[in-house]
Amino acid sequence: MLQLNEKVKKININQIFNKMGLLLVLIVFIVLMTFLSPSFASWNNIRNLLIQSTVLVTLSLGVTFVIITGGIDLSVGAIEALSAAIGLDMIVNHNVPIVVGLFIILAIGLIFGLLNGIFVAQFGVPPMIATLATLSIARGIVLVYTNSANVYAPPSFTSLTSHYFLGLPLIVWLVVIFIVIAWIVLSRTTFGRSIYAVGGSELAARLAGIRTKLIVIIAYMISGFTAALAGILLTIRLESAGANAGDGVEMNVIAAVVIGGTSLFGGRGTIPGTVIGVILISLISNAVNLLGVPPAWDKIVKGVVIAIACLLDVYRNRSGKRVH
Repeated sequence: MLQLNEKVKKININQIFNKMGLLLVLIVFIVLMTFLSPSFASWNNIRNLLIQSTVLVTLSLGVTFVIITGGIDLSVGAIEALSAAIGLDMIVNHNVPIVVGLFIILAIGLIFGLLNGIFVAQFGVPPMIATLATLSIARGIVLVYTNSANVYAPPSFTSLTSHYFLGLPLIVWLVVIFIVIAWIVLSRTTFGRSIYAVGGSELAARLAGIRTKLIVIIAYMISGFTAALAGILLTIRLESAGANAGDGVEMNVIAAVVIGGTSLFGGRGTIPGTVIGVILISLISNAVNLLGVPPAWDKIVKGVVIAIACLLDVYRNRSGKRVH
């Protein structure tokens, strides 16, 4: 009986840690930065932080779906750059209506997501290799297409940054809508439950009648779609699109998702956790800027945080197996 009580107590501690640990870290970080930098808690800094987080949040939403299936997507930054550059070029240089240009951007994201999904689910290519290949393809195409030059957006394309609601640009509220939709799809639909089932055990999911290959393909298409959405948001923010957009963003995306509690082993993760992970990653960069720390330390700190998050993920995974 004593051993049973100890096991139950240990399970409860693990559950509390998994649910509240990241939030507590975030709160401690915010309190610490408030004391270290007087401008940290200013409304201007908070607003800028939220605006700068919009692209990373959008990218991370789609990658959360992929990682829960047990996969990975390294191509999101390249898809972001390619889709935005081609779509914006069509609007600016080929007189395509903005609505059609936006459709082209999203269609490119979906096509590359479909390619990733087919490579992984249909042909059995390891996700890291498949998405590394599409990363290279997409980045190469955008370099050739733009000749390494930027495409500048017309004022009508960037109006979301100049209109405010409750003190925040509409671009921030648009991303809040994306978050709510992703949360509903993942936690309140049959498709969302299928994502978790595939990530937990693809064989068991298949035996339960779930079309596992289709689920994986759709997960990668969602990631490609959100990468294209992020391309639109980045273009709105920077008022331009180019071949170097999103270069290296994959590290921050995967870091945010894993730090947010999504398991690299698949089968576990939440949209709120991912959002908190994005906020923490963004706060680290913000803190480095405010404290005048050399930019190289930003990458070092993020690398350490990723390593700790991965170790915690391994610990949680092993603890879960021991409990079962």
